[in-house]
Amino acid sequence: MTMRIAITALLLANSIICVHADEVPAPRKRGEALAERMCASCHAIGRADQSLHLGAPALRALDRRVDIDGFVARLRDGLTSGHPDMPTYRFTRADARALVAYLRSIEAP
Repeated sequence: MTMRIAITALLLANSIICVHADEVPAPRKRGEALAERMCASCHAIGRADQSLHLGAPALRALDRRVDIDGFVARLRDGLTSGHPDMPTYRFTRADARALVAYLRSIEAP
């Protein structure tokens, strides 16, 4: 009986670990939601989509244009661009980190 309980407990623990292994970390999910809400009307926000606004860089390739490590500070200070259609956004620290976590998850190879 105790052997059956031990095996059942191991199987249950394994299934819980497998379920959690497939989950996306909360900051990255939050970053994706921010990108969808604030960026997707112009920029490609996924790994293979196309930007809707001519000249808007795909977020997956943003690391080629800006220093992603310093991007959190730029987001907090107020992200601006020389492009007239680009609005100015100011992020909280948590939102800036979440967006950068999402950007890292979709970076082009």
